Amino acid sequence: MSRIVRSVPWAAAVVSAALLASPLPGAASAGTAENGSANRVTVAVIGDVPYGTAQEASFGTLIDAVNDDQKVRRVIHVGDIKSGSTTCSDERFAAVRQAFDTFADPLVYTPGDNEWTDCHRVNNGSYNPLERLGAIRASFFTSPGSTSGRRPAAVVHQTLLVENVRWIESRVAFATLHVVGSNNGLAPWTGQTRPTPEPVAEVEDRTAAALAWIDATFDAAEDRGLAGVVLAMQADTWDGPALLTGHQAVVERIATRTAAFDGDVLLLQGDSHEFVSDNPLGLPNLTRIVVHGETLPFEYLRLTIDPRDPSLFSWERVAVARS
Repeated sequence: MSRIVRSVPWAAAVVSAALLASPLPGAASAGTAENGSANRVTVAVIGDVPYGTAQEASFGTLIDAVNDDQKVRRVIHVGDIKSGSTTCSDERFAAVRQAFDTFADPLVYTPGDNEWTDCHRVNNGSYNPLERLGAIRASFFTSPGSTSGRRPAAVVHQTLLVENVRWIESRVAFATLHVVGSNNGLAPWTGQTRPTPEPVAEVEDRTAAALAWIDATFDAAEDRGLAGVVLAMQADTWDGPALLTGHQAVVERIATRTAAFDGDVLLLQGDSHEFVSDNPLGLPNLTRIVVHGETLPFEYLRLTIDPRDPSLFSWERVAVARS
């Protein structure tokens, strides 16, 4: 996979592939954009929503709560925009895309397994998952455009894997990684006992892109002397007694780069639905958070990044009252 990236101003970006809306009020000037402003930023992190018909019907309640939160300036969705037992239809994708468009703050989204990898299931519509991956990219990751001059808080994306994006803000490098559950796409499709060559090739290419993006993100943080790195992906890579083969290389690369990094690293995941805050790698500069999802009532993670605070990352779980 190519490591060539294209820079995209926030205002020109398209929902989910990059970020909506304009830079933060008081964001860094062009002279400081390379290292990110020293101002703090608060991000709402969600995942595994809307999950099932009940959440689909009330998804606006969560969106309204995030929009009404005066502290939040960014939104990250770590994947699974539908449950694992609902259809992977174009209409369902379009409904979620329309809901995403109602977030008042810039939104970034990285895909989950439920919206493409698992769509071979009969109750999902017996789709070809690779065809559904193309549909997800067409629905959520349209070409974000090109840069005109240097702009603060610009986003970059991988040319061949547009859903992997990166931006620098509050002296932290943020990046999304398209790494999903179902063994990162290696789980056999319905009626098969092992993955066939076509999905294996897709996983290999996407994993290679993820490894390159991890390296590029840490390289950017190290070159600029940033205080931290935030990586967001769908897969809970520790959802089981041992690492699955599809996640092994990604976890090993994160571990290697984190151990060598002179700063703090936050890994954001979804997939397993229950909130977790831990340090599965045992590295002193790493924290892993799995956001709550699937069940009502909704909640979001209010994550604050403050480069002037020695702890850099702080967070709280925000419950959303039922409508």
